Amino acid sequence: MTTILLLGKNGQIGSALEPRLAGLGTLVALGHAELDLADPAAIRATLARIRPDLVINAAAYTNVDRAESDTDAAHAINCTAPAIIAQQLKSGGGALVHYSTDYVFDGTNRSPYSENDTPKPVNFYGASKLAGEQAIAASGVAHLILRTSWVYNRHGSNFVNTIRTLAQSRRELNIVNDQTGSPTWARTVAQVTRLILDQCAGDIAACQGLYHVAAGGATTRFALAEKIIGLMAKNAARGRFDPPALQAVDSSHFPAPAMRPRYSALSPVKLHARFGITMPDWETDLEAYFSSSAA
Repeated sequence: MTTILLLGKNGQIGSALEPRLAGLGTLVALGHAELDLADPAAIRATLARIRPDLVINAAAYTNVDRAESDTDAAHAINCTAPAIIAQQLKSGGGALVHYSTDYVFDGTNRSPYSENDTPKPVNFYGASKLAGEQAIAASGVAHLILRTSWVYNRHGSNFVNTIRTLAQSRRELNIVNDQTGSPTWARTVAQVTRLILDQCAGDIAACQGLYHVAAGGATTRFALAEKIIGLMAKNAARGRFDPPALQAVDSSHFPAPAMRPRYSALSPVKLHARFGITMPDWETDLEAYFSSSAA
C-alpha cells in the first residue's frame, strides 16, 4: 500500500488536507513538534524511517517580515528542506507535492500571473520559496508544485482572521488599498489537491509540473475587508455586530521590514486546461467559508 507523508499537518493547508487524503494509502502526518524542517539530519532520518512513496509538503516558513532578518531559518525551511526531500525521494523512486506562493512575483503585472511569467521576488520570503521550487525541479523528482495566494482558514495568522478580530473591537479600520491578490480558502486548496491526486492515480510523473491553485479573479486588501465586514454583518444576529468604518490607505501607512508585491493575483487557467478543475472566484470562495462551520 502507498505510504504518504504529510508535512505541516497543523498549518492552514495541512490541517485542511489531512482529512481529505483518506483512502489514498497509509498516511503519516507530522507537524513541527515531530519534525523540525530546519534540521537536515532529522529530515533524512525521518524519510529513511517512514520510506514514503509520496510526500506532501504543506510546511513553510511564512512570517514574511521576520524572514528579512531570520534568513537562515527561512532558507533552511523553504529551500534546503524541500531540496533534501526531493533528492531523497528521487533516489528512492518517490514523488513530491509542494506548495508555493504568489510572492515569487514582483507585482508589476496588471493581470493575473500565469506559470509562464518570470518570477522576481521583492522580499526574502518570496526568494526562499522560489529557491525551493527551483531545487525541486532541478532534482528530477516526480513532482507537483502548487502555487497559491492570500490563503486563509479558521485558524492561523491570515488577513481574513485579522479583519474579523479587529472588526469586533474597533470603530474604524485603516486598510491597505494598493495590494491586489487572489484570496483563497485553504479548504479549497486541499480539495483541489485531492482532485489532482485522484487524476494522477499514483503516477505523479505523468502529470507533474507547476500549477496555480488560487481562487479566480483579483481584489485589493481594502475590497476584501469590505466583503468580510459585509459577510460578518449578514451572518450576525440582529444587533450583535456594529460594522466599523473602513478607511483606504496605501502601504506606506504600515511600514514593514518586507516589501509586498503590489499585484500578485494568480491565473488558474493551466489547472483547468490540464485537469478540468475550475477554481471558484474569490468572492464565492469567501462566501462558502463564512457559511461553513468546517475547515
